[in-house]
Amino acid sequence: MTNLTGSWVAMPTPFTENNEIDYDGFSVLIDRQIKYGTSQLFILGSAGEVTLLTLEEKKKIVHEVIKMVAGRIPVFFSASAFTTDQSIEFARYCEKEGADGVVFTVPPYVLVPQTAAFAHLDACMGSIGIPCGIYNNPSRLGVMLTPETIKALSDKHPHFVVDKEAMPSVEQLVQVQRLCQGKVKIMCCDYPKYSIVLPTLAVGGTGTANIGGNIIPEECAKYSRPWTDMKIVEESRELYFKWFPLLQELYTFSNPIVIKAALNILGLPGGHLRKPYQDYAGRHLAELEQMMGEMGVIDKYGVRK
Repeated sequence: MTNLTGSWVAMPTPFTENNEIDYDGFSVLIDRQIKYGTSQLFILGSAGEVTLLTLEEKKKIVHEVIKMVAGRIPVFFSASAFTTDQSIEFARYCEKEGADGVVFTVPPYVLVPQTAAFAHLDACMGSIGIPCGIYNNPSRLGVMLTPETIKALSDKHPHFVVDKEAMPSVEQLVQVQRLCQGKVKIMCCDYPKYSIVLPTLAVGGTGTANIGGNIIPEECAKYSRPWTDMKIVEESRELYFKWFPLLQELYTFSNPIVIKAALNILGLPGGHLRKPYQDYAGRHLAELEQMMGEMGVIDKYGVRK
């Protein structure tokens, strides 16, 4: 359960027409991920509109999703919060409910120095016994965790098992891999403007923590495999290059705007977006649907009604 590899899909939170969480829709999306070879799930990340959910909603999602997954694949939840105490409280709730793991971030907006970032994550990791990880995303959080900070956390916490990297720096990937020596698995985001999927796998990373797998789960699972032989290397490169234009389209706007639109095009329960997000519409939506049709995504994954 702690050897995270392959495709780790960051899932959206589906909503009903009356703005309630669509748990039936959640179940459909989870079953689909398992069917097409996704290795593990990530819930309540930025793709899940987590900042637009109440604490009670987040707790219910944890409770219900764990029941839906029923141990079939690992499921991790974000325990990110504005304060250390809030992060600890939610992480402990996830552990009590039976989560396979949690992911921490530095608190957003406050722009803490590395010493405070280490103290925050050290306290969070030390509060639980289940596997945990970090999401290193300075563009959203305002703070970059250095490889030295990540190594210090790894040295102290054996259950710190995964580092999701989201920045355009191959040096960061190399240094984390070099300093942590594989004790912390590196799984990168699939943001095309960073384009660190292939570099991550090349330096010994074990997969991707992605949003593309919401739309093309089987293909994403294949190009996210660790590079253990040259056949996988060649297949990974070929598939990633093929699907790169779709990833570019899925990242036209912030997650999960385009993801939900693409799921709705397929007839799957993406649902609408909570305000202040605006639903994808007009020319952009038409272009997305055209691309999905031309690339065979609708034929393969579309749900006939």
